[in-house]
Amino acid sequence: MIHPVAVIGAGPFGLSTAAHLRARGIPVRVFGDPMVSWRDHMPAGMLLKSTPAASSLDAPQPGHTLADYCDAAGIPRLVTDEDIIPVETFIAYGQWFQRQLVPGLEQVRVVSVDRSEQGGFQLKLDSGESFTARAVVVATGLSGLSHLPPELAAAAPDGPAPIAPLSHSSQHHDLTRYAGKELIVVGAGQSALETAALAAEAGAQVRVVARGHGRVAFGAPPWRQPRLRPESPFGRAWSLWALTYYPHPYRLLPESTRHYLVRRVLGPLGAWWLRDRFEGKVQVTEVDRIVTADGTEGHPVLEVLDHTGRRDRLAADHVIAATGYRVDIAAMDFLGHELRTELAVSRGTPRLGAGYVSSVPGLYFTGLPAAASYGPVMRFVCGTEFASPRLAGHLATHHG
Repeated sequence: MIHPVAVIGAGPFGLSTAAHLRARGIPVRVFGDPMVSWRDHMPAGMLLKSTPAASSLDAPQPGHTLADYCDAAGIPRLVTDEDIIPVETFIAYGQWFQRQLVPGLEQVRVVSVDRSEQGGFQLKLDSGESFTARAVVVATGLSGLSHLPPELAAAAPDGPAPIAPLSHSSQHHDLTRYAGKELIVVGAGQSALETAALAAEAGAQVRVVARGHGRVAFGAPPWRQPRLRPESPFGRAWSLWALTYYPHPYRLLPESTRHYLVRRVLGPLGAWWLRDRFEGKVQVTEVDRIVTADGTEGHPVLEVLDHTGRRDRLAADHVIAATGYRVDIAAMDFLGHELRTELAVSRGTPRLGAGYVSSVPGLYFTGLPAAASYGPVMRFVCGTEFASPRLAGHLATHHG
């Protein structure tokens, strides 16, 4: 039997896409642990930087926004730009969305996806089942995409881990393990600054090391946003408005421009509400670059070059690299080798056409892997509003 569609991933983009496909009457099997990246790879006590307007999963019918969940759960509504969303509330919202619109989710792992001799794709599950699908949607979120710069990787030759000299921010759910320890957090974005603040509140002595042109800065509160510019989920600016609501022509821009904008637009910046919890509690060192990192003695030491050219050595009990995520098709090892080599890529990311389809007909990508083709909005939950109905529409037309 050939199943029409398989969706791999049960985070915001996977759940939203599956909901739109089912609303079109397309049979779909969805695989994954709902909201697992948010549940297991975000620190306890985290608050979302995004506003409620930017935090709803897109649904094919009304009644499934974050505010609707709050009503159903009997908790205060989160609707204004001044309302701050606890990660636990967002996780519960995503799980509620799944139960409402994507029942029958299969909490098994897709081991491999290859071309099928019958046409379409052959999928194997860790349950031992094997089946064929006409189309596959890859919506695996941040899984396997954590980025560790090579100069930092040397401090953890056996790989980053909370018990090693160095770890990645995605490996931390409980920061209380560093109470009474000296901790360095590398990065200047929200992940770095909030991790640092939470660790300091848990009793660690924390230093943030911001590299390159990065500097520690915080956004303006909602009441200080410019009034004569269009609204977007990310703030008032013409560029943010265009990238949010009109990403259609983004994939037609030159390759270098697209990758630059994905990196720089909505770049490193702390949330306005984090400033008071950070300043005076966390030490900040801004450097030109990290030259080397050494963890051979069990306690990591960073050799840094400051903006005047002076070298310094920074030691701690542990280093957390809040250095983000990088899409790399090579890291998606569930995709068969022949399938990966057949995909057209741009700097490791899949080249996507209209409807989020890759160069392999029937193979779609959404979420972060789509950012290089459709813009920075694909890094955020509100990107589901643009992506999900268009992907579902294209798939229904060509593979439904």
